[in-house]
Amino acid sequence: MSRPLTPLWLSAPSRFAALKPIPARWGLALLVLVLAASLTALASPGPPPVSHSPATRADDMADVVLYESIVSGVRAGGNYYAVTAAALRTGNYPLRPFITFRLPTLAMVQSLLPAPVTIALLYLLAAGVLLAWFVRLRPAFARAPPRAIAVILLAGGMAAFVQADLVGFHEVWAGLLIALSLALRKPNRWVEAAAFGMIAMLIRETAVLYVGIMAMLAFAEGHRREAWGWVATLAIFAVVVTLHAYAVSQVVRPLDPTSPGWSGLLGFGFFVKTMTISTALNLAPAWLAALLVGLTLFGWAAWRDPLALRALATIGAYALLLGLFGRTDTFYWGLMIAPTILIGLAFLPDGLRDLIVAARDRRRITVTRMIR
Repeated sequence: MSRPLTPLWLSAPSRFAALKPIPARWGLALLVLVLAASLTALASPGPPPVSHSPATRADDMADVVLYESIVSGVRAGGNYYAVTAAALRTGNYPLRPFITFRLPTLAMVQSLLPAPVTIALLYLLAAGVLLAWFVRLRPAFARAPPRAIAVILLAGGMAAFVQADLVGFHEVWAGLLIALSLALRKPNRWVEAAAFGMIAMLIRETAVLYVGIMAMLAFAEGHRREAWGWVATLAIFAVVVTLHAYAVSQVVRPLDPTSPGWSGLLGFGFFVKTMTISTALNLAPAWLAALLVGLTLFGWAAWRDPLALRALATIGAYALLLGLFGRTDTFYWGLMIAPTILIGLAFLPDGLRDLIVAARDRRRITVTRMIR
């Protein structure tokens, strides 16, 4: 058996360092397939371009304007569900099923706080995510330069999360909370992670995917107490959603429009495209950005750490959600995983080197019998 090579950036050998040649060659073939699939993003539909003109803000940021009007109505003393129903009707949005109404958590908090305070809280949360991941990633890298690169990649994934105009966007808050929860979770410290995961669900319901994955992996690894803690947050969320559905039913009228559904079936390329437009990859050529998304998935797979498994499983779940159910106007679902996805590129050098070396290993052991 070949001895693992000295790591390039990481403190410990990558997941592929001790692979035998045949599995390594299959791994390379799978990587090629992922990269080829990533390039389908070039043909995938996307949202219409944003003009950034103040005159067209209502069209470019229709959802943001909607959430701002709801917060204004609640701040003026209106009932959240009545205000939201009126705003949805005014904007020609569907009101059925009940999940077309966001949970009231974020709007209620915003209505109680001055706008500058809410923006400051968003920036504080973003700073907390950066700090938590810096602390979590520091032992993973052997030297300071790759640590700095990993933090820069994290910042690149958070480019859309420090825009004051998006302070009312639910996915912005939920995505940061998921990133913070991931960074804080350790086998012997999971309560804070579960708490932030629950807050993420109460702001944006699709965060239930992340919490469900954390619960399943905790069960699979034998962390029973932690697993039941995550299940408890899911139970609380189920109660809240039930009450929310009832409240929505009280303000919806029989003739209110129904959502066209979420069976977009746009495929893996659409997921890749959402990642390129939700992160700093938006600045790169489309073909390069698409390939980098595929490579960052490989990078996460290369890091031998329980956190990498959780991050990759979470990214995979939202990739499936976007590929199967996303529409061009729901590309913002990708914001749920955007903050952390690019960090995977920091694990790429070790993982790719180790996989290639393992695939090319042709050494044989020759046993010679000597007779005296």
